[in-house]
Parts: sequence; C-alpha cells; structure tokens
Amino acid sequence: MKLRPSPLESNLVERSEILDSVGMARVLRRLAFEVVERNGQDSYFVGIRTGGAWLAERMVRLLVEGGEKRPDLGAIDITLYRDDVFHGLPKPEIGPTELDAPIDGRTVVLVDDVLNTGRTVRAAMDVLLDYGRPRLVQLAVLIDRGRRELPIQPDFVGVRLQTTAEHSVRVMFSERGESDRVVLRERIAS
Repeated sequence: MKLRPSPLESNLVERSEILDSVGMARVLRRLAFEVVERNGQDSYFVGIRTGGAWLAERMVRLLVEGGEKRPDLGAIDITLYRDDVFHGLPKPEIGPTELDAPIDGRTVVLVDDVLNTGRTVRAAMDVLLDYGRPRLVQLAVLIDRGRRELPIQPDFVGVRLQTTAEHSVRVMFSERGESDRVVLRERIAS
C-alpha cells in the first residue's frame, strides 16, 4: 500500500539519497552488533512505533541470523505521551504498546528511525517508566539529524547528518510497501 503525502509534505522535494536498501541493511547490522558488543546478550530492544519498531525487529532478526541469542523485543506507542498530541496532529493514531517481558532492572535499548529534537525519545522514556524501572536506557537511531531541543543524545548511531529547519529526513520501509531507503528532503517555497 503506497501512502499519499500529507499536505505538510507536499512542498518537500527530495534532495539526496542517504541510504539505499543495501546501505540501510548494512547500517542496521552494524548497530545491532554494536549493542551486543557493548552490552552483552541481555539487551531488551524496544522500538518506538512505527519506524523504530520495524527497525528493532530487523535488528533482532539480524542478531539471530548472525548466531547470537535472541534478545527480548518490544514496541511502544508514544502518541498519548507527546507534548503536541493536541496541537498539530490532525488525527492521532494510537497503536499498541507490547512489552511481553518485564523491563525492571534490564538494559533497554530504545530504537527509532530518526532523531531530531529529542521530544519523541522523551515521550518514549515516559512510556517506559509507566511499565517499570530499567537499569539502563540506551538509544539507537538509524539517522541523527541534530537540531536537538532537549538534552538527549544517542548511544548508537547509523548516520549523522547536519540539517536545517528546511530539511526533512524520510525513512521508507518495505513493511509500508516502499523500497527500503532514506532520503533527505528540502522544503520549497509555495
């Protein structure tokens, strides 16, 4: 199913491809094994819906294919924890939070596709704390585009970009019926 661009995306033009499908797979493999190298085999991968959840699933699959023990995997929805849920979200869609194993005392690795202001990660940490008290929370992101508004930094980064307010990063997923790739887009004057 191809998604139609929202009105907010209609004045964005693709400027460059950051990762193609091969590059995206290579970066995810590196991220997954960096987590295991740093933490051992007891990490709990928790993806932030939607893109982060798909990436966390892929990372766990890559670890298992690489001979590692299957880590716990979960997904959280931050919709109701966002600080802008009632400002500018035309029709918020709430997805399930799935944390089948307890997070208390665990090393939780939050996984997201793009880190920008840090507000999504702040909301994700609020969700986690409603489910328990992890020993350690780390952040793994496919793309870090800078521009932080909150003091949040990733522990594991696929690609770092310096962007401006006019830029947007779009991660496309096969799970959404698209070809896996990451593109940098720029807002043009209407």
